Amino acid sequence: MTENSMDFELKDHTGTTHTRDGLRGKRVLLSFHPLAWTKVCADHMLSLEANYEALAKRDTVALGVSVDSVPCKKAWAESLGIEQTPLLCDFWPHGELAQSLELFLAEGGTSERANVILNQDSEIIFKKIYPMSEVPDMGEILAFLDEEPERR
Repeated sequence: MTENSMDFELKDHTGTTHTRDGLRGKRVLLSFHPLAWTKVCADHMLSLEANYEALAKRDTVALGVSVDSVPCKKAWAESLGIEQTPLLCDFWPHGELAQSLELFLAEGGTSERANVILNQDSEIIFKKIYPMSEVPDMGEILAFLDEEPERR
């Protein structure tokens, strides 16, 4: 991984492996939440699901990310009715993706609540940490994607 670009390989709540290489040519929104089964995190992931089509129109794939395990994320996704948005498990090595982005909180063993956007070349073009009690504003993300020119 270079300073401004990155790759990852994580399983989602269905056990499907997602890699940056597999999403090459698309922008990727890595949307970090601390833990499943909490109200703000649920609202956060539901906002990704509600904006699935709006993000797709902007050639962007949203991935929810936390340190939870696959079985935990699977049960949580089912309870929330999340059907389109992959919920990635940064479980083991524990928080490795969050650590690589300096978003890991060692004291609690979770990540920050944050959004990171990668462009088509896997370069980080947006990174923002939000208060733990606040659902990130998807309007801000959509506006940023509209302003950031796609590279082809």
